[in-house]
Amino acid sequence: MSAPVRVLLVDDETLLRSAIGSLLGLAPELEVVAQAEHGGRAVELAAEHRPDVVVMDLEMPVLDGVEAAERILREAPETAVLLLTRHGRPGVLKRALAAGVRGFMLKSMDAEELVRVILRLHEGRRWIDPEVSAAAMMDDNPLTEREVDVLRLTGEGLSVREMSGRLHLAGGTVRNYLSAALQKTGAESRHRAARIARERGWI
Repeated sequence: MSAPVRVLLVDDETLLRSAIGSLLGLAPELEVVAQAEHGGRAVELAAEHRPDVVVMDLEMPVLDGVEAAERILREAPETAVLLLTRHGRPGVLKRALAAGVRGFMLKSMDAEELVRVILRLHEGRRWIDPEVSAAAMMDDNPLTEREVDVLRLTGEGLSVREMSGRLHLAGGTVRNYLSAALQKTGAESRHRAARIARERGWI
C-alpha cells in the first residue's frame, strides 16, 4: 500500500478547519500532518512539514491564500495547492493560477469530492470548480497589473513611499497608478478603491 498523501490544512475559522480536518482524517489515503490558522503560519508549516498538498482558505488574515501559495511554491514548487472559497469571484482564479495554484473549489463541496480533488492534484493534475471557471470567463477586471499591485499593497496598509520601495517605482509613478485605479473603481480614496477591487475579486 502506498504512503498516504500528506496534507497541510489552513483556515482562519477554527471550527471549520477542525471539521474539515476530521473529515479528511477519515480517508485512509490522506494524512493531515499540520493545521494553520492564517497564511503566514501556513508558509512556516509548509517549510517545516513539506506536505504533498496544501488545502487552504482563500480569504485569511496576515497573508491571503494566493499570497501564501506564492511563498510556499517559491520554496517547494512540487507542492500542490488547493484553494477553498465561498464565492467564485471573477479575477481571483486568474491570480491563483498565476501563482501556481493547481486547484480551486467552493466550500460548498462535500467531503468525498474534496478527497477526490486532493488525490487528483497529488497526481499532478488540475481541478477548477465549474462555477469558478464560469465566473473567470466573465472577468471584467479593468485594472492593469501595476494598478492591482498598488491596490493590494494599499490593502496591506503600506504608504506611497513604502509601495515605491517594494515595487521599485518612483513615488510619482505609484501615485499615477493609484489615480488610475481610483478612476476605474469610482472610489474617493485609495483605501476605498482597494476594498472595492477586493470585493469584486480583482485583487
